[in-house]
Amino acid sequence: MTPAPPPPYVPGHDLLAGRTAVVTAAAGAGIGGATARRFLEEGARIVIGDAHPRRLKESADALAEEFGPDKVTGLPCDVTDEDQVSALLDLAEERHGRLDIFVNNAGLGGTADLVDMTDAQWTKVLDVTLNGTFRCTRAALRRMKATGNGGVIVNNASVVGWRAQRGQAHYAAAKAGVMALTRCAAMEAAEYGVRINAVSPSLAMHPHLVKVTTPELLAELTEKEAFGRYAEPWEVANVIVFLASDYASYMTGETVSVSSQHA
Repeated sequence: MTPAPPPPYVPGHDLLAGRTAVVTAAAGAGIGGATARRFLEEGARIVIGDAHPRRLKESADALAEEFGPDKVTGLPCDVTDEDQVSALLDLAEERHGRLDIFVNNAGLGGTADLVDMTDAQWTKVLDVTLNGTFRCTRAALRRMKATGNGGVIVNNASVVGWRAQRGQAHYAAAKAGVMALTRCAAMEAAEYGVRINAVSPSLAMHPHLVKVTTPELLAELTEKEAFGRYAEPWEVANVIVFLASDYASYMTGETVSVSSQHA
């Protein structure tokens, strides 16, 4: 099969005009960085967090230069630290007076067979990927409940939360947990006018993935995709934009596959 070429980049349509969004793990060329850019292109003001201060500053500065310093703010944030999560939300409210959208993009992967996996490896992946999503969702939902203005939370899950892949027991367990958290939290958040959904990508190419994945595995995963190619990070970000927008006003508790590899 000849891989289909990536589609043309989709221009913004002001779907998020006037809204304030917080995106975690948004420094760099992956889904978080693509989401931050897409939100700006759709008219939102953003606060981005990341556990890597240098990369965060570079990303925030570049976006601020392009879209305006009043549109972009960055703050280092490790989602395993509740105080840092609170500080990120404080900044959004101080700078823009409100919190409308929160995107839980922070996650940590790795590859290890279960028989060789250490407690430390298991715990680290779970603490960033699942517990971090819990901490951020709880903090954002508390703010949204208190203000009474509704809101949207979008979580980044993964197709391995549905299907098996060797060496991914910790990551798959964490992402399946994100899906379950999304469903349960959405049932509670509905009474506050808050929607909570998730995206579930499979293979979205970015430089970090190349560093931690063998060429053989990347080729194997790419071949399984219906289009014969990996997703561009902005293609996943487009689905996040949709879930954050009013076009998804009756969707909550859902996990949307951005892949043909959901089973």
